[in-house]
Amino acid sequence: MPLKILPDKIKFDYNSKKWQYEFDEIRDLRLLKKKKKYFLENGAFIAVTTATYYCMFFSNLMDLYYIIPALVCYTLIIAARFKNKNEFEYFIFVKDVYKNEIRTKIASKDRVLIGKQIDQYLGLQFERRIRRTA
Repeated sequence: MPLKILPDKIKFDYNSKKWQYEFDEIRDLRLLKKKKKYFLENGAFIAVTTATYYCMFFSNLMDLYYIIPALVCYTLIIAARFKNKNEFEYFIFVKDVYKNEIRTKIASKDRVLIGKQIDQYLGLQFERRIRRTA
């Protein structure tokens, strides 16, 4: 379990990232979701489209010899784009009372487990605040 909730501390140990805070030191603990960017694939798509239009309008190629290479290139670009099934990147975000921020990238397969642990932490934090005010 990457996030260990002790009675007075929170410990995080995931791959090579480690941190530890007291309950009262954490101001914000959450899971962030960021959509991936596909600059390389989009740029290749624009380049192939530009080359195809150039061949169509400004060259003397007969019998549409540029269509087959363009279709092959489009196929390769689409295969590269949809090779990775993960559409999002996930991060665990911690902001403490000292105004330090920690963002740690986590794998998509660990997102559910870490999300449950963060919910557990938030529940405990809520109970601690209610006990203080009661």
